[in-house]
Amino acid sequence: MYIPAANRISDAAKINAFIHAHGFATLVTTGSNGPWASHLPFILDEEQGGGRLRCHMARANEQWRHFDSNPEALCMFLGPHAYISPSWYAAKIAVPTWNYAAIHVYGKAKVEDDSFLRKVIEDTTSKYESKMPAPWRMPIPEDYIASMMKAIVGFSIEITRVEAKFKLGQNRSQEDQRGALAGLEQSGALDSLSLARFIRSQATITP
Repeated sequence: MYIPAANRISDAAKINAFIHAHGFATLVTTGSNGPWASHLPFILDEEQGGGRLRCHMARANEQWRHFDSNPEALCMFLGPHAYISPSWYAAKIAVPTWNYAAIHVYGKAKVEDDSFLRKVIEDTTSKYESKMPAPWRMPIPEDYIASMMKAIVGFSIEITRVEAKFKLGQNRSQEDQRGALAGLEQSGALDSLSLARFIRSQATITP
């Protein structure tokens, strides 16, 4: 991924927090017929030496068959993003752009056993149900769960490299950045408001 110095993020804690918060990612691998992409929810395990990602997909999705012949995988985690109008800048000469936050995680993928699969299902459900007013607790008969598990595949990705890019206008003056933030907040669009909240959370703009 192309990352100008002003947009590169190297802080491991910040990167991990982003992946935890934006866990629905695009998995890209290469098979005999070329690139293949799936959109899946991932769980990040923070471990020394890089950590790993855990996930599951439909057995009917042939992407997991790529792992034996070509285990190299790319997971793209996308955060808030929105259009930036040059009219929001203090600078008189400027052009439109698109600001966003994204992290690319590279690693080696492999299919895991049934115990791993059961755990990743439970952990994924727990992560997202924990945000619900009354979390659902998988009140399903064991024979039904066993039947469902036959239709999915659990896999892990041992992380070998991470690229993180937060393109938030850091290359522009503070005055321009404040103008863009105000424009995002005043637009009323959900994507713009989400990006504005993210920019404020990064504390890159002085009051």
